[in-house]
Amino acid sequence: MEPEPVLENPGTRVFAVCDCTNGEKKDSQNNTPWHPPRSVLLVNKLRTEPIIKAIDDLLLHIQKLYPDVKIYAEDRPDIPDGVQVWRPGQNSAPVDLVITLGGDGTILHAASLFSHGAVPPVLSFSMGTLGFLLPFHIDDYAKGLKAVFDGKATILHRMRLSCSFYDQDGKKIGSDEDAWQVMNEIALHRGSSPHLNTIDIYVDGQHLTESVSDGLIVSTPTGSTAYSLSAGGPIVHPSLSAVLLVPICPRSLSFRPLVFPSSSSITLRIGDKSRAAAGVSVDGRTVQVLNPGESVTVHASPYPVPCINRSSIVDIASSSTGDEQDDSPLRSEGSEGVGPGKEDDWVRDINNLLQYNATFRSKALLRYSRSGNGS
Repeated sequence: MEPEPVLENPGTRVFAVCDCTNGEKKDSQNNTPWHPPRSVLLVNKLRTEPIIKAIDDLLLHIQKLYPDVKIYAEDRPDIPDGVQVWRPGQNSAPVDLVITLGGDGTILHAASLFSHGAVPPVLSFSMGTLGFLLPFHIDDYAKGLKAVFDGKATILHRMRLSCSFYDQDGKKIGSDEDAWQVMNEIALHRGSSPHLNTIDIYVDGQHLTESVSDGLIVSTPTGSTAYSLSAGGPIVHPSLSAVLLVPICPRSLSFRPLVFPSSSSITLRIGDKSRAAAGVSVDGRTVQVLNPGESVTVHASPYPVPCINRSSIVDIASSSTGDEQDDSPLRSEGSEGVGPGKEDDWVRDINNLLQYNATFRSKALLRYSRSGNGS
């Protein structure tokens, strides 16, 4: 399925990636000639000693190999030396590339900084943590940056959700600019209340059902391996455009998770007779409390998150040796990933992180091989 159309934010320039079908380099949004990133936003978690060293090495590398690139960081006390301050908003300085150092939460935070328009491509480096959104380890920063600056990076557009809140009279709470852009999920929950929530669910204006439960989750395919998965939701490939509706501990044996097309609009209204208000959490942050009669409407955002894949560095490895591009979905033994332009991170992650379909025997064998006793 083709990714959702991207609307361009005048304050954000998004560089292009290589079109792997014909080798042309065009801007992924407006089909203009490609140019390397001219500005980079660095987003990192708290600066522990490993983070400080990684940032210093990364900045030194960029300044040495790409001296004309402007480097920005958020306005916070631990901003690195020689980096310009960047503040989010409609008038923010243009950013061509976002580099994150940390875990999945760091990527969610980086995406939230661009809540009013397009998100620049995100190059994510893991600092030893595990996560579904972390295709690169920090040791590979030189290869990852080379793929980007050479225009050979491959991108997966991960859809986001937009949500707006309404009062008992159906009037929007706040302005259109207050709409939240969500990468994982919106969750309605009873919080500390001992009572279940009563929530009416509407899909495209049509009443679907009344939910009596601990709450509801509306998730993206990216979020299908987060809170939604713990609540019994399906695992959905992140390249799909879909909206997941998952109940949290429903008072019903027949309320099962549903998957809707991305064109659907889902409204969750707290029932007038509900004995509990509902807290609203967006990507793990509580942002609103809805009382009986109030509601939230969720639909697909026009601004997905372009995430750079690990398969990008496979292209560099093959081209540097002069070998022809391998179009086979299976690589030779010892090579990581599949051919450039093919998104393999998800398959690797559900096996490595989730131990997908692993039996008790295979788990035991895995532990045995990790202990170093295996062949």
